[in-house]
Amino acid sequence: MNVLHITRRLAALWPALLLGSLMACNSSTNEKPAATGTAETPTADSTASYPAAEGFDKAGSDERAQALADQVMRQMGGYSAWQQTRLLGWDFLDGSYQLWDKKTGDFHWQKDSLVANYNLNTKQGHAYRDGKDISDTEEGKKLLDKMYPIWVNNSWWLLMPFKLKDSGVTLTYKGPGKLMDGTTPAEVLNMTFKNVGVTPDNKYEVLVNPQTKLVEEWAYYPKATDAQPAFRRRWSEYKQYGPLKLATDRTDGKDGRRLDHVYASTDVPAGLMDSKTPVTKL
Repeated sequence: MNVLHITRRLAALWPALLLGSLMACNSSTNEKPAATGTAETPTADSTASYPAAEGFDKAGSDERAQALADQVMRQMGGYSAWQQTRLLGWDFLDGSYQLWDKKTGDFHWQKDSLVANYNLNTKQGHAYRDGKDISDTEEGKKLLDKMYPIWVNNSWWLLMPFKLKDSGVTLTYKGPGKLMDGTTPAEVLNMTFKNVGVTPDNKYEVLVNPQTKLVEEWAYYPKATDAQPAFRRRWSEYKQYGPLKLATDRTDGKDGRRLDHVYASTDVPAGLMDSKTPVTKL
């Protein structure tokens, strides 16, 4: 199965991993769905909207919320640009760096002297320490077992706005709101999950700036019925990265958390995805 199709089915898996990753970052002294895909072929007008994944709860989602999701996609480069983007790279909050080839499903992950080269389609790969293959060691096997959930979680932190119409998602318009500064207006989307994943009770509030039509904040609720979010963070500092406009600021206004070395391209440099040693960050 193509990795893009797998991704669209995993929207509800991100929330559980997401909070765990944030907590791990909070406790570390060093210390952050996935991308959307579809079987449909991009067309000339696909920048106006993007097709919902199979399994998206269209009946439970309202038209205003879906229209906002389409506007967000368009402002971030458009559906065609997203489909044409092949290589994505970014730092995560735990000090790791990763590269994802959307076309092949190859995923390169590195941290300090550790490297893992893993394919998200086959669930196979190799792990290295200081350039030496450790795939058959206990350390290497544990690392490779983590690669798929690491990709799921870490790519969510970079690409969440591209997942608003994923499989299992119900997207509704909550109404007007304000960003954390208390003055900037926002249009608030509720993102919930229906009969999928390990934590279907989770909810996200996705705050869209009505002027820019870009997601500028997000809030995570362990249960959709919770009165207060477990955290609320920025999704800001947008810049152009290749075909896409992506945001790097993930702070709560205090801790300075952000994604660095963000990269997007339609090409993949030769030898990059199978390097046994840490590569130079793009």
